[in-house]
Amino acid sequence: MKKITMQQIADHLGVSKFVVSKALSGKGGVNEATRERVIQAASRLGYFNQKNGYVKNILPSGSAPATPAGKQSVLVLMPNIRFQNKESRYWGRLLEGISRELEARELGMIIVSEPKSDNFVNILNPDGILGMVGVGQIASSFLLEVHRIGLPMVLVDHEDPLIPSDTIFANNLDGMARLANHLIGLGHRELHFLGNSLFSRSFRDRWIGFRSALEENGLTPQSSDDPMLRLEGIETGAFHDELLSWALRRKRSKALPTALVCANDSIAMSVCSVLNKLGLSIPGDIAVSGFDNIDDAAQNVPSITTVNVPKEDLGRRAVKKLLDRLANPGLPQEKIMISVEIVYRNSTSEPRQTVNEA
Repeated sequence: MKKITMQQIADHLGVSKFVVSKALSGKGGVNEATRERVIQAASRLGYFNQKNGYVKNILPSGSAPATPAGKQSVLVLMPNIRFQNKESRYWGRLLEGISRELEARELGMIIVSEPKSDNFVNILNPDGILGMVGVGQIASSFLLEVHRIGLPMVLVDHEDPLIPSDTIFANNLDGMARLANHLIGLGHRELHFLGNSLFSRSFRDRWIGFRSALEENGLTPQSSDDPMLRLEGIETGAFHDELLSWALRRKRSKALPTALVCANDSIAMSVCSVLNKLGLSIPGDIAVSGFDNIDDAAQNVPSITTVNVPKEDLGRRAVKKLLDRLANPGLPQEKIMISVEIVYRNSTSEPRQTVNEA
């Protein structure tokens, strides 16, 4: 394969090679919009995938990291956006898994929760940092800094189309398809998905799994312009009023689905609250399901049928993959899927045919 050069990227964008060089090196003098254009063009042309002088190896090729007298550490990057933080019932458990696996291997952990582009490079270079585990959604610009200096990284619940890396996911698509098939098996034929496929890669895969299950059973999923596929404020529950208005309109027009399939447990709990306000029983009138199996889902009234994501296991597996990558830097990159399981609780049952007659 012919080597992709900075000049080719410059010609592709109609800018100077000097601009491309500055953008890819992380130096100042290039505005953010231009920098993003350069990064995207470089990715499309395959610049980041080739073995060139752009990435320097911190560890000798083919050697596993040795633990010196001074404790070595792994950088854990978890930007505090969309409630990705230690207090989260989802992300906090995942972080616990990372911490426990590192502790078992006598490695330290440096958590960076609010990186700033002007000092992020300085964080990446201290002696003793073996690699990075990225948790949740992370801006391409920060991942590029990690890639630039050759620091091995593994991303959990996120992948970047611009920056190649190993990734760890729960099998969201398969889990949601199995949940939808379970509801269809109970007799539901009017199922509706609630979430936002643009919110995260996991949400998008869950929507695809739901849609695939309906199509395979000869059912028609809701259209892509349905407002329940574009919920805003998912982290805060700010979509509550919109959801209430939608459900009220559906109830008045006798067009309520018999099952509401939610992209996560938080949405499912909001749905339960809205249905209670409308005097609808769960699951008698409408079945409700979630995803993730956070602790609150079991305590909700009724307890929510959901899909258990092994959050701590995701964290543990990320550490294991990072250490494997350090020991075998030349192996092909992997996208690892962790199996998920349905948790059957009280919010789902066979459909009652009278919901739209009330």
